[in-house]
Amino acid sequence: MEKVLMNSVGQFFKAQPKVVPSLDPTFQPGSLSTREFKRCLRASAASPVPVNVALEQADGSTFHFHTEMFPENSEHAGYNFAHLERWIKFLLWSRGACRIYFKGPESLAKRLQDHFHDQPTGQFDADLMGRRVYERPFEVVRISSEALPPAREATRPLGRHLEGYRIGFDLGASDRKAAAVVNGEVVFSEEVPWDPVKQTDPQWHYDQLMAMLKSAASHMPRVDAIGGSAAGVYVNNRVQVASLFRGVPANLFDSRVKTIFWELKKAWNNVPFEVVNDGEVTALAGAMSLNANSVLGVALGSSQAAGYVTGEGNITSWLNELAFAPVDYRHDAPVDEWSGDYGCGVQYFSQQCVGRLLKPAGIEVDPQMPLPEKLKHVQKLMESDDSRAAAIYHTIGVYLGYGVAHYADFYDIRNVLLLGRVTTGPGGSIILDQAQTVLKTEFPDLANRIAFHTPSERDKRHGQAIAAASLPVL
Repeated sequence: MEKVLMNSVGQFFKAQPKVVPSLDPTFQPGSLSTREFKRCLRASAASPVPVNVALEQADGSTFHFHTEMFPENSEHAGYNFAHLERWIKFLLWSRGACRIYFKGPESLAKRLQDHFHDQPTGQFDADLMGRRVYERPFEVVRISSEALPPAREATRPLGRHLEGYRIGFDLGASDRKAAAVVNGEVVFSEEVPWDPVKQTDPQWHYDQLMAMLKSAASHMPRVDAIGGSAAGVYVNNRVQVASLFRGVPANLFDSRVKTIFWELKKAWNNVPFEVVNDGEVTALAGAMSLNANSVLGVALGSSQAAGYVTGEGNITSWLNELAFAPVDYRHDAPVDEWSGDYGCGVQYFSQQCVGRLLKPAGIEVDPQMPLPEKLKHVQKLMESDDSRAAAIYHTIGVYLGYGVAHYADFYDIRNVLLLGRVTTGPGGSIILDQAQTVLKTEFPDLANRIAFHTPSERDKRHGQAIAAASLPVL
């Protein structure tokens, strides 16, 4: 056992991976560091100190979690805060909250409060969760002797409703898709290129969305419901954080974009209308196709998107923004350019990962080449069995295996649906094989429990549209 070097939050236990990513030998999986922390805690002569937290969203939905720490007089107490902070960060970005109730040692509560108030990465999380997502002040509240607020989830099941005449749509950064769905069957679909990120006028966005809906509606006698998916955070059909609209000035975003889907619903005679994160709909589409539940969908695209379908077959109010969730605990892990935090999923499960692995793979390209073009270059090399390209996919596959093991600490996973442009072509098979190898080697219990899947051609064409259309209840 040895320590990882100090970083901004403290020190971690280090555990050498049995499967080492070929292009990143110093990778320190969060799943292994956490397992080593728990092993040393169990082996300690001192009794572990319980820590209980409740994450509360603006609508009162509250989620409970429990962990344990070393006593303050333990020789290992110096490891507590680093592991606590990474645990809390993952919970924030997987579940979402504007208030954290903390029942545990006062010293750890104080450090957690200071982290979100004073540290740049903590400030980023607090601002996004509080001001942007839930529109409430973000706070950490220490509970001393009283009980935590009761757990409750103020949500309703969404999806799998296929009766009637429905429109399903999906909004991406480079194209928008829409489909007319009649009793679960796609009778019309179209994919239209667009470039929404540069558009500053909310009316342009509204007109594009309205044209999309009208086009699909023209192929049905009536519209009973509309469901859609888009990158970003949506709460009660309100746009809270979305890259598609980042060209719109803040004042216009607040006055027009946040309620743009409410405006569209009204224009369509207030038919049932639901818009959720694209990762959620991807997971739902996978669950519907597989006829299975407990599905974690992970899309490796321009960023990392994720969604989760519970064991009961529902999508939830959870954020599942795993692009911001930490998976690598070393002190010098790659940094996310938006949040400024280290070791987060976006740098391991996206085109950004492919781009940063080009140099260690020995592949030279123009540094100004856009990331999608870099990915295409690697895919072309892979088609000719280039070993350098294969090393990139091998590395991502190892990341994924350890990442899924880490995700399993926070989700009940029985199925992993893997998709996205990074997984297309022969390199996708390497990613899948390496992820399964990691689980079999390091986490045999998980290997026996978790099945990996990729979407069928039919699901690639229509699965997202059908799942989106199925969101609203008539």
